[in-house]
Order: sequence, then structure tokens, then C-alpha cells
Amino acid sequence: MELTVWGIITAIVVGLIVGALGRLVVPGRQNMPIWLHMLIGIGAALLGTVLARAIGIATETSGVDWGELLVQVVVAAIAVALVAGVGGRRRVTR
Repeated sequence: MELTVWGIITAIVVGLIVGALGRLVVPGRQNMPIWLHMLIGIGAALLGTVLARAIGIATETSGVDWGELLVQVVVAAIAVALVAGVGGRRRVTR
């Protein structure tokens, strides 16, 4: 895996999209700022690619890698749910 400037920019753009999709997949309201969703999406895009490669999904095709994208969205949804759940439990209203 070669890390180039174009690869980093692509990972960020895909991460932003994956973060938004992850937010949409998780039911209910998440009390999280949008920048946190974006950060989770970027991490999920990178982790999702690693997981997709580990389980044998092709990640270097000439078109859209739908299997890889699905893994990335699932990872983002899990991360959004975990972060929203942890953040939701911390807030105490009086």
C-alpha cells in the first residue's frame, strides 16, 4: 500500500462520506458534533480498508469497491453508536 498525497486526500473524502453514512445508519439522535462524525468516518475508512483486505475483499479495483465500502460503513456505524452511547451516558441533566 503506497501512501501518496492523492491517497490521503481520497481517504479523507471517503472518510467524510463514510462518517455521514454511519450517522444515517445508526437509529435515534446522536448528540455529537459533525466534526466528530467526520473524524470517526476517516478512522472507519482506514480501518474498514484494513479489515476488508484481511477478510479477502478486493480493495484495488478500477471502479468502486462496494464490499470495501460496506465494511467501512459498518465500522463507522459501530463507532458512531459506541461514541454516541458513551457520550449519552456521561451527560447528567438536573
